[in-house]
Amino acid sequence: MFKKYALIAFVITTSFISCSENAVTGRKQLSLVSENQLQEMAVAEYRSFLSANRVVSNTGSKDAEMVKRVGSRIAAAITTYYTKQGKPELLAGYKWEFNLVDNNDVNAWCMPGGKVVVYTGLLPVAQNEAALAIVLGHEIAHAVAGHGNERMSQGMLAQGLGTIGNILTSSNPRVNNIFNNTFGLGAQVGVLLPNSRKQEYEADRFGLSFAAMAGYNPREAIPFWTRMSQSGGQKPPEFLATHPSDDNRIAKLESYMNEALKNYKPVKK
Repeated sequence: MFKKYALIAFVITTSFISCSENAVTGRKQLSLVSENQLQEMAVAEYRSFLSANRVVSNTGSKDAEMVKRVGSRIAAAITTYYTKQGKPELLAGYKWEFNLVDNNDVNAWCMPGGKVVVYTGLLPVAQNEAALAIVLGHEIAHAVAGHGNERMSQGMLAQGLGTIGNILTSSNPRVNNIFNNTFGLGAQVGVLLPNSRKQEYEADRFGLSFAAMAGYNPREAIPFWTRMSQSGGQKPPEFLATHPSDDNRIAKLESYMNEALKNYKPVKK
């Protein structure tokens, strides 16, 4: 009984001490791992992922060139924006990479430090460069808003892996496994830790503005997510899922549109 209450006290105390206000969203988030630690783990796992998958060469592939172009524009826009806001530290350590991987899954992701992958299966649904920008803005927003750190910290806390003032890192195989599951590398075996609906809405909101800052029309988000809703099979009701329902997501995106449009300056052809 004592051990039970000690564990509860540990969890509550660790959660309280390890919560910090996110500079992007302004929301309090659990953060047990430093950004530097996450970025170190991300580089290693990103290299491992690329070596185990077929990367489409940026030379001679219009699709791969498009992924790199769109990603680079968004990265540049975000860097400029946060520098003007006096918050360049938000992107400290970011060394952006954008790779297209030959995989039929409709997917894309961004790891800490700006390590981005787009799957070829996403492109037929995206259909155009602006829609791809909507997706990359969303995924990059997850990274800069610290959503991965938050989810990984929650996973670590649930397994008793966080200790006050001494956070276990990648030297612990259990932590490494949580990292892989959090950032998508464990998705093939069905153990991907999901984003919460709150995180998804945050990524939608800020990602929309990031795409607009890069010169892509944020209005493209509505037809894109409409196509996404039509491309999948049967889905569970929203209250059973962590992701928003398609209808609710589209309604939220429409509510964010005026904010994003204030940042929109079309790309010069």
